[in-house]
Amino acid sequence: MKTLAVIMLLVCLFAAVPAAQAQQNPFIIPINFISDQGSFIGQFEVLRFATQGQGLIAVGQLTGTVTNAAGTVLGTVNQRLRLPVLGAAGTCQILDLQIGAIDLNLLGLVVHVDPIAINITAQSGPGNLLGNLLCAVANLLNSQGPLDQLVGLLNKILNLF
Repeated sequence: MKTLAVIMLLVCLFAAVPAAQAQQNPFIIPINFISDQGSFIGQFEVLRFATQGQGLIAVGQLTGTVTNAAGTVLGTVNQRLRLPVLGAAGTCQILDLQIGAIDLNLLGLVVHVDPIAINITAQSGPGNLLGNLLCAVANLLNSQGPLDQLVGLLNKILNLF
């Protein structure tokens, strides 16, 4: 569900970009930090998207200038970074069992069981060992899962710019 929401957000974002701005890379993110002790003025350019574990990361280049409070340039930054976009924490469906109502008549003993719904989900994330294990097992055959599909779509969009 999160994957669909991210895709819809990206589609809306690119549909709203005017034609004159279509040649600019929307994956260049300005990063401006100013405090009493100095500042960092720069940008992060997303070069590609990838998966890491069960999460989505952006691989890019951080560039910028660090200055002190007096405005003196202390240095520049030009570093490749891997930043998390979507974390690995979440849930995965393990079992969804629906049993309808059961009516039994056993030699005059009437047994009625109302509908039963059993829903088991595994919670993945740091410290959730059993949840991580069950989610990993549940996704063993998902070589082209939603996250891989999202990475492919994001990289195709990125290659347009």
